[in-house]
Amino acid sequence: MGDALRLYGLNALITNGASGIGEATARTLAKHGATVLAIDTANSGVEQHFRSVRGIEGHVSSLTDAARMSGLVEEAVDKLGGVDILVNDFPLAPDAPLVDGDARLDKLLEARAELVRSICRAALPHLKKSPAGRIINIGFLRSLFAADGSDAYARSEQDLADLTRDLGAETGEFGITATYIQPGAIMTPVSREVFRKNKSLRDFCIAQSAARRLGEPVDIAKVALFLASDDSAFVSGTGVRVDGGPNG
Repeated sequence: MGDALRLYGLNALITNGASGIGEATARTLAKHGATVLAIDTANSGVEQHFRSVRGIEGHVSSLTDAARMSGLVEEAVDKLGGVDILVNDFPLAPDAPLVDGDARLDKLLEARAELVRSICRAALPHLKKSPAGRIINIGFLRSLFAADGSDAYARSEQDLADLTRDLGAETGEFGITATYIQPGAIMTPVSREVFRKNKSLRDFCIAQSAARRLGEPVDIAKVALFLASDDSAFVSGTGVRVDGGPNG
């Protein structure tokens, strides 16, 4: 874990990469030697954001159209020369925090699964060529769920766990690992806006964490670094919850 350049020579494709978890992950992987293409939407400013950052290039693409994923991967391969690490995080969020039994959750889970499967399908031929192929899926933020949405939050994690386990089974024979990270209440720009409007939800999230604080994007990025590296070569089909631990 102490090798500062343990991702040297590897190429990483990170979606939703202009800010928050995506930005922190891009910077962390690049710091440890990876060449990173950070993808985000046209209004994200991703190209300008990373213009002077060594090892990271910003690229604009749609991230909500599953049919676009194949073209996105090919553009990434053209720029990087290949893909070794695929970090999947898509800008899917409800217009207000979800409660238990909320019908909107079904649509979000369906959209996420379609996007993840589409980008993984497109990236698979390139990951097969890698000496260390990695798929890392990022779960929905806790701030997207109301205080009375804990069951919905748990369901969203289980759905991602099932999806990731299936990907791990499909790709394992090629030496590719598939894992997921389930964030807790992480202070991203999305969470900051939610908590600005709903301070009681912020306080609830802090109280629910044994750490008694909100997480930072770098807390997720450090776990992504482990999952992207050789340290996790025998870890697949499973995930890590990064939420400061349950309080009780």
